[in-house]
Amino acid sequence: MDLLVSLPAFLLAVLLISASPGPAMALIVRRAALRGLRGAVPTVLGLEAGLYVWALLAGAGFAALVAASEVAYLVLRIVGAAVLFVLGLRALRAAWRGRGGRIEPGPAPPPGRRRWWSAFGEGVVVQLANPKAAVFMIAFYPQFVPADGPVFATTAVLGLLQVTLETGLYLALAAGVARAGAWFRRPRIRTRLEAVSGSVLIALGLRVAVSGR
Repeated sequence: MDLLVSLPAFLLAVLLISASPGPAMALIVRRAALRGLRGAVPTVLGLEAGLYVWALLAGAGFAALVAASEVAYLVLRIVGAAVLFVLGLRALRAAWRGRGGRIEPGPAPPPGRRRWWSAFGEGVVVQLANPKAAVFMIAFYPQFVPADGPVFATTAVLGLLQVTLETGLYLALAAGVARAGAWFRRPRIRTRLEAVSGSVLIALGLRVAVSGR
């Protein structure tokens, strides 16, 4: 299939897939609601950096090995579920603290360097620990790679296009959520948000843990 001819279909598919709910969207919404747009930017960039790593691994053939190996896939599935569990439990703990009146209302603090890299790393880990990302790459990308073309280079270009599109989409989502940031940061609303987001992350972790390929 010619890459230029298939490009519109690729971009449309990426847009639909990116808009579907999942761990990435849950993290971005929670981050933007509690930390504002500036606080959500490193999370978005971390998620997309992790996605691009998977694209490069798919182009090099490594993602296929992970998906084909029962042991590797199981380990990655357990790690991915554990990461989501930890994030969910943190949110539930914050919600429990908020019920005791220990969360003070106020504007979102500016992201310092340490906080920025922490949020970025969180996004990278969540994406890299997602076994479905490996399966997605090896099942979806080959449909748009020309049979006689360079696999790695074409996959790298497609990955860059997906990252660019998703970054714009997720930043727009974060900006929209951040507009209501003052409302989200009210103690009662923040407590409910933490409880809901924590429950969602744990549910997503359970889905990762029990789902197959």
